[in-house]
Amino acid sequence: MKLNVGILGGGSWGTTVASLTAHNSNSTLWARNKNVVQEINEQHTNAKYLPNAKLNRKLTASNSIEETVKKADVIVLGIPTQNVRQVLTDAKPFIRPWVPIINLAKGFEVGTNLRMTEIIEEIMPGHPAGVLTGPNLAKEIHYGQAAAAVIAMIDHNIAVRLQQVFKTGLFRVYTNDDVIGCELGGALKNVMAIATGMGDGANAGDNTRSAIITRGLSELTRLGVAMGGKSETFAGLAGMGDLVATCSSSKSRNHYVGFELGKGKSLEQIINEMSEVAEGVKTTKVVMELSKKYNIEMPISEEVYKVLYKGNTVNNAFRGLLKMDVKTESDAG
Repeated sequence: MKLNVGILGGGSWGTTVASLTAHNSNSTLWARNKNVVQEINEQHTNAKYLPNAKLNRKLTASNSIEETVKKADVIVLGIPTQNVRQVLTDAKPFIRPWVPIINLAKGFEVGTNLRMTEIIEEIMPGHPAGVLTGPNLAKEIHYGQAAAAVIAMIDHNIAVRLQQVFKTGLFRVYTNDDVIGCELGGALKNVMAIATGMGDGANAGDNTRSAIITRGLSELTRLGVAMGGKSETFAGLAGMGDLVATCSSSKSRNHYVGFELGKGKSLEQIINEMSEVAEGVKTTKVVMELSKKYNIEMPISEEVYKVLYKGNTVNNAFRGLLKMDVKTESDAG
């Protein structure tokens, strides 16, 4: 029997996941914009976020959160991190007991510094909470290019059942019980993507990008393990895999932010020109707070923070990294 899946959020990744799940399930996508809903239902497209792409014709869309979630056996959150709490609160009265809730966004809630599954558990106690993550650039997946992801949940049996909901054709889905590590890998790599984008925008070269990715992995692993993640998770799809894709691709929103900063644009100008959220911008603030809380050195993140919020230049950021004392490769810095 096919499950009913309710997807909240009509951006590029939410729409892509909804189109994927429509192959295996009865899928309904909620979006705020009535024109987007009408376009999906009538033309099977979402041109603003997925230009020149056709969606699964079995996917339906709705402006009503109640209609989207009331019969759902699975809820998928494709909402920017800073809006997850409000949207989930709005949906709560209509979600049936014990329905699993899977998050797609990669970041922390500013102010509380909570991960998204922690917000789910706070608002919806008793509902299994998980995350779908990995090197998943929405446009590539929607256009049929091969990719792999991880669905992370504490309950392995539920993860295996949901694996069948998300996997489709060339989209391969693995299971993992390290929810903390998978969430942190997805959130922290966005900061590194801004860093590599800064280098690319300033024509720093391939060697610089490789060094940032490698040292960035060490940096996010240290914090991730300190916060309860497993070290091996950061060597997998949710860590290294996602890091490489996001730091290397012009399709990455966070890399784009860094790239434009490297070219000399202001953060305000870049954000105003974007139609979707680059989660790494706000995540960088949270990362600095977490690094102090857990006493973890994060020099790359710190330089990104200085550029985003302290008026530092990209060139000065790279000079700051080069001036650091050189230690053994296993050490921080």
